[in-house]
Amino acid sequence: MPSVKSIDDIKSSLLRPSLTSHFYVQFALPSAGQTGSNAFNSRLKSAGIEFPTSQDTLNLLCSEASLPGSSLATFEVNNDRSGVTERHAHRRFFDDRIDFTFYVDVQDYLPIIFFETWLEFISGAGTSDDNPRNAKDYFYRMNYADEYTADRGLFVYKFEKDFGKKSSNPLGDPRYKSTGQFLEYEFFRSFPLAINSMPVSYDAASLLKCTVSMNYIRYTVRRDSDPTGAGSNSTNSPSSNSVFNPNFLTQQFIDQNGQFTIPSFNIA
Repeated sequence: MPSVKSIDDIKSSLLRPSLTSHFYVQFALPSAGQTGSNAFNSRLKSAGIEFPTSQDTLNLLCSEASLPGSSLATFEVNNDRSGVTERHAHRRFFDDRIDFTFYVDVQDYLPIIFFETWLEFISGAGTSDDNPRNAKDYFYRMNYADEYTADRGLFVYKFEKDFGKKSSNPLGDPRYKSTGQFLEYEFFRSFPLAINSMPVSYDAASLLKCTVSMNYIRYTVRRDSDPTGAGSNSTNSPSSNSVFNPNFLTQQFIDQNGQFTIPSFNIA
C-alpha cells in the first residue's frame, strides 16, 4: 500500500537535491613516492614539485571529476519445466578509469608537470647520455606496477552547500540534519593513463584546462558526517588515509550563505 506523505515530507525530500558543484579531490603519490630517496621523488624535485607542499594546490585546481560506477556480470539459468529464465550475478565489474580536469596555473603549470612526470616515471623513459632532448637515442624501460601505482590515497568527496554549517532547518523537520553529510570515494591502485591534448588558439582567450585519465582496480564508498560535528553515519569504517578537512573547505570556499565559490581568474 502506498503511504500518505505530508507536504513537509515531500518538501524535505524533493526540495534539497544534491548539486554537482560541491566536491573535493585528493591525490596521492604512488607507493614508490612515499619515501624521499626514490626515483619518482627525485623526478618530481627535478621538475620543481615538492610533495606534500604542492598537494593542496593540485587538489584545489581540479575543476571537474566523476563519481565512479560499477556493474554486475550475470549468467542465465533456464527452468525448462516452468519456462522461467533467471539471471544470477557472479562478478562485480568496476569502471577502470576516471577523468579529472584541472585549471592550469601560470606559476608552475602544476597539473601538466606533475602528471607528465608520473607518466615518464611509469615508462622509464630516458637516453643513454641522460639528455632528454636527445632525439635519436630515446628508449623506454617500463617500471613495475608496484612502483608507479598509488595503492591508496586517491579520494573524491561529494558534499553539499551547507557542509560545515551549524544545524539549520528551514522546514522545522526534526529528522532533517543539515551539517556535514558527505560521500567519500576511495580508489585503489591508481595511476595516470593519459593526458588529453590541450588546444591553444589566438582566438578569444579562455582558461587552459588539463584533463587526466586515471586507472584504478576498484573503489569503496562510504557516507559520513562532519568529523568536527555530530558524530558519524559511515557505512564502512573510516579510511585511515583520508585527510579530508571540512574546516579548510568551509573557511576557504563556502560563504556565510552556504554558497560554494571558487577563486576568480582574470583573463587579459
